[in-house]
Amino acid sequence: MAQVYDHGGGVRSVQVPIPDNPLGHTLVYVVQTDRGPVLVDTGWDDPDSWDTLAEGLTACGTDVGAIHGVVITHHHPDHHGLSGKVREASGAWIAMHAADSAIVRRTRETRAERWFTYMTAKLVAAGAPEDHVAPLRTARRRELPGFSPALPDREIVPGELLDLPGRRLRAIWTPGHTPGHVCLHLEEEHPSRLPGHGRLFSGDHLLPEITPHIGLYEDPDDATVTDPLGDYLDSLERVGRLAPAEVLPAHQHVFTDASARVRQLLAHHEERLTDLHSLLAEPLTPWQLAERMEWNRPWDQIPYGSRNIAVSEAEAHLRRLVKLGRAEAVTGSDPVTYVAV
Repeated sequence: MAQVYDHGGGVRSVQVPIPDNPLGHTLVYVVQTDRGPVLVDTGWDDPDSWDTLAEGLTACGTDVGAIHGVVITHHHPDHHGLSGKVREASGAWIAMHAADSAIVRRTRETRAERWFTYMTAKLVAAGAPEDHVAPLRTARRRELPGFSPALPDREIVPGELLDLPGRRLRAIWTPGHTPGHVCLHLEEEHPSRLPGHGRLFSGDHLLPEITPHIGLYEDPDDATVTDPLGDYLDSLERVGRLAPAEVLPAHQHVFTDASARVRQLLAHHEERLTDLHSLLAEPLTPWQLAERMEWNRPWDQIPYGSRNIAVSEAEAHLRRLVKLGRAEAVTGSDPVTYVAV
């Protein structure tokens, strides 16, 4: 049975399950507008998830066919996965920030073999052992889902109000978790008159008890060196200054005091960077650094796919240390190693 919550002021949420994932579910928000309900995210593309979303919408007093639009906080499949099905059933538009739309287009247009080749090269360069890289050398498209996400129809423009008649929902660009992640600021008085400035749909940018993954999303044909952790920290401070009365995240539960949570996350990342700086007393590859970093379980218990994510996060932190002048690459090392400065 679908879990549905009424947050007041024409905003409800449906818990849409994520199969085989410790997060459990995505909170899909249903926002009433003068032209019909609009969804903030849609959930994972899975038959049970689809059935739960449909059942939840019925419990909200509507149905999939009545959806007017879909606003996507970011391109990840637990947020954007069901968008195409919702559009097919309702004719709804789909809106996304241009940076994540570019990732969606690239994902659809790039042959899977190209991605496997790219990932292999990235992991080898990061110092991954051959027994980890080997499966990618023979992988095929059917082994990796999510290669055909729905193309959005509209672009979310940072700072602008979305076209939601009767509502004031402003897009706040918050890169870091993905390049085009957006939070959505509902600039309306809180229905319970909690102190603060409206409500914030925070996607994965600001969660009550989880630190979102900060990794790399790069075009294989673009050599630009990005700094996603720096982007994330800057975005956190910007959201903290909004001081919303309440935060409606995509996972876990609604919470208040966004500024306090922002301070916690800023402190967490500063502590993590300090710990990594200490680890780099000796030269380490990104893979070796990931092996030594503190995760939610020992390295030998982390599944294959999650190790790739962990290495990506280690590289994001390395780039931040290098940009801050606290670490540097060791000249001539192959695979490249980094050492504290």
